[in-house]
Amino acid sequence: MQNKCVQLELSCEDVMSAMEENDFRLVSLLEKYIDFDALIPVSFHCAYYLHKGRKRINVLTSFLKALLLKPILGMEEDTQLLTLLHFSEELRAYCAFEKLPDGSQLSRFRRDFCPYIEQLFYRLVELTEPICRELDSRKSDYLIFDTTGIELQVKENNPKFLNNKLTQAKRFSKSHPDFDPYQGVYAFLPEEAEKAPAAKQQYINGHFCYAYKAGIVRHISFFDASFRKQHPGFVSQKSDNPDKDKEIGDSTALKPVLSDFFHLHPNFSYSTFLGDASFDSYDTYAMLRDVFHFSRVCVPMNPRNSKSSSACFNQYGNPVCPLDGTQFTFLGKSGGKHRSVRYKWVCHKSVQTGNTRRCTCETPCTNSSYGKCTYTYPNKSFRDTPGIPRNTQHWKNLYKHRTLAERTINLFKNTFGLDNLKTLHPKTIRFDLFLAGCTQLIGVILAKAIRKEKLYKSIRKIAALAA
Repeated sequence: MQNKCVQLELSCEDVMSAMEENDFRLVSLLEKYIDFDALIPVSFHCAYYLHKGRKRINVLTSFLKALLLKPILGMEEDTQLLTLLHFSEELRAYCAFEKLPDGSQLSRFRRDFCPYIEQLFYRLVELTEPICRELDSRKSDYLIFDTTGIELQVKENNPKFLNNKLTQAKRFSKSHPDFDPYQGVYAFLPEEAEKAPAAKQQYINGHFCYAYKAGIVRHISFFDASFRKQHPGFVSQKSDNPDKDKEIGDSTALKPVLSDFFHLHPNFSYSTFLGDASFDSYDTYAMLRDVFHFSRVCVPMNPRNSKSSSACFNQYGNPVCPLDGTQFTFLGKSGGKHRSVRYKWVCHKSVQTGNTRRCTCETPCTNSSYGKCTYTYPNKSFRDTPGIPRNTQHWKNLYKHRTLAERTINLFKNTFGLDNLKTLHPKTIRFDLFLAGCTQLIGVILAKAIRKEKLYKSIRKIAALAA
């Protein structure tokens, strides 16, 4: 019987000759259409060539070209990149290294010049905005926001760590019968990783993890200590409800992220905002309309914020008694931490008695001795109809575009390798996050240059086409 399995024997020379036959068309595209000297901000040049110590052997563009190859080619570790540069004469020529750096030099470059890769990213955002408007004027008018977490390789992210905490919760429940260990285990988890204190405990995609959190729009915000110091209203404290913690964390991050974005790009404007249900609050709708001037807000209603009310209302929008139509008594503005502004109304037959109230109605419409109480929201109308009718086909078609943010996050993590980082240093991770953003925007420039506009969402597809 003939053996159908034939073993292939490939030497390093065979692999390199095959790569040379492809002629590295991607490198040719980068050399032809991407002028790094013009893209790099002057401040980046000044910081790198600062007269301090010995003269640098390699130029700034060499490091940037090499580091950009890593996410483009889907490499997860610096050793893979250095091995490829060692064996590929053409890639070494493209990067123009006088002397091939080692892994420690690449790590120091990330930490030393982390603020400047952000400036390069902001410059690319400015350059690609008119390109995006030209490619699709309708979709480029959408601003989509989402948050993500970059998980670290720490012991707290090991499933055994969570199982150990669950065992502690079960042991505690034996002496406290009312305690649910599966819900209460959240309180047993530490707020931060032991070896990386900046990595906070997060609840992401249905599981607990320790990660650096970031917000993604056309802008990237890294939620580190400097961000929290600049925006003290940003909330990341723990409660006993992980779902609620995530909603509050995402919603409180929205305003500072958008404020930073429009401060850096004051000429940008968008008419439509898309986000998930964590942004469903009356104050958020008012902020998006009045502060950031969105005319449409496509955010689904959160069931937690959509409790039905049996109150009747008069022509002024104020609640009235369902029996005789008398307007309720207005008690003023009602506060509450992380709650939207609302006004409190109570039955007109409810009278003040000491520190509480008592209903004197002979036929009360509630079992509460306080009397019937209801709330009105000043921004309720825009939430109900946020520039587009809810539950229509138009709404559903528009909301489908929100997944573009999730696909971008998936591209950063799985394709560009952010999900398998070995480092714990926040500056290094921050650098790699903004480098991933630069890589995607360079793909937009290349797609425009080679007239393959449909490939603007992923530079990896351009790389596959060029191979």
